Amino acid sequence: MKNLRLQFILAFFAGWVNRSQQALIDYLQTENEIYREKLGGKRIRFTDDQRRRLAVKAKALGRKALSKMDCIVTPDTLLRWYHNLIAKKYDGSRNRGPGRPRSNEDITALIVRMAKENPTWRYTRIVGALKNLGIAISRTTVKDILKEHGIEPAPKRGKGMSWSTFIKVHFGEIVATDFFTVEVLRPFGLVRFYVLFVIDIETRRVHIAGIAHQVYDEWMKQVARNLTDVVDGFLLGKRYLIHDRDPLFSKAFRRIFRSSGIKPLRLPAQSPNLNAYADRFVLSIRSECLNKIILFSESQLRRVVTSYVEHYHLERNHQGLENELIEKGDAIAIPNAAIKRKERIGGLLSYYYREAA
Repeated sequence: MKNLRLQFILAFFAGWVNRSQQALIDYLQTENEIYREKLGGKRIRFTDDQRRRLAVKAKALGRKALSKMDCIVTPDTLLRWYHNLIAKKYDGSRNRGPGRPRSNEDITALIVRMAKENPTWRYTRIVGALKNLGIAISRTTVKDILKEHGIEPAPKRGKGMSWSTFIKVHFGEIVATDFFTVEVLRPFGLVRFYVLFVIDIETRRVHIAGIAHQVYDEWMKQVARNLTDVVDGFLLGKRYLIHDRDPLFSKAFRRIFRSSGIKPLRLPAQSPNLNAYADRFVLSIRSECLNKIILFSESQLRRVVTSYVEHYHLERNHQGLENELIEKGDAIAIPNAAIKRKERIGGLLSYYYREAA
């Protein structure tokens, strides 16, 4: 009998609280409407702190609840504020110094052109050709420019193979790896997470090798062991691993791959186009997914990245694969069957299909 009375009291109290909260919400909405009428369509200007506070509170409500309220800003505006705050936090332009003076861009382009068109020309020969054109430049400057552009000195230059040719010849044996960063909004501020991934150049299949707030050498070595596992490692059957010159790709990291029969290939300095396949995946996941979401926890980040990779493999057509899917199901669609939509991440990602037999 006592339990029944207690349940009745709790139910009555909960109903009273809900009615009180709804009355407060109704009052605040009416007050908000009156403020908007007073403004007469004038634009309200917020400080960065006010924008951040609104973004955090809006996340707790969710887009659906916000759409029902007469808010002073839209969910899309909140997202834009969030991304602007991230950009401001990591803007280091004020701390940059003037740097070392660079050679004239036209002269630099001419030196690179001469080296590519004449593989046997040494540094002194290029200096002489430039002198014929009235351009005075030192041998050391020519050497530095070619090194900066990843061009080897003659005669090695004439014996080498271009990266594009190398990749085409070794399709099916090459994978590329890289990092991208994601900002997560925590109660104490923004936290940067690092996502390490590997992409198979031939099939475009992507494997998320690890996600971490702090990346260190032991973590990298464990990732390398996982990728080269003899049972289910993603790099089974591969011969080459392309990566940039990030210090995290250390000698110890590369040694693990060599011991498994995989040769790490460090890309020349300042040559972003040589890792184009990895860069394209980063562009896709950012523009189609991450740039449209405010993340509030590591677990949410992991769920979103995992869901996008599944969509990337199963439901997204790829221009580099003749506009086909990476992985096709075995089920046969019923002709003229109803078209259905599959949603991921709250409808951010879509896939349309017919019912299968």
